Amino acid sequence: MSVRSQLLKGILEGCILAIISKESVYGYELAMKLQGQGIDVSEGSIYPILLRLQKDKLIQGEMRKSPSGPNRKYYTLTAKGYESLASFKKNWNSLKVPVDQLLTEEEEVE
Repeated sequence: MSVRSQLLKGILEGCILAIISKESVYGYELAMKLQGQGIDVSEGSIYPILLRLQKDKLIQGEMRKSPSGPNRKYYTLTAKGYESLASFKKNWNSLKVPVDQLLTEEEEVE
């Protein structure tokens, strides 16, 4: 597994919660929104995470009619999901700042 994949594995759940916090989305739409942010993830990787988030009651799914095809399952954040997202943001920021500082210092030495 590449370093990028390992790093992404740790933060993908938080990124998915962040997208769903802004609007309800279905799986394929979520993959496209992640890709639009430069996070290229296959749909096959997203659905197991969505199932886990739903099982943990961080998101909930609702079937809705699609204007172009079969019904789609749209996901929204639950109150527990918003709490989890806030916790992710706090943890992310506590890691992001020192790592950015270390990498910036390293670039200045080179």
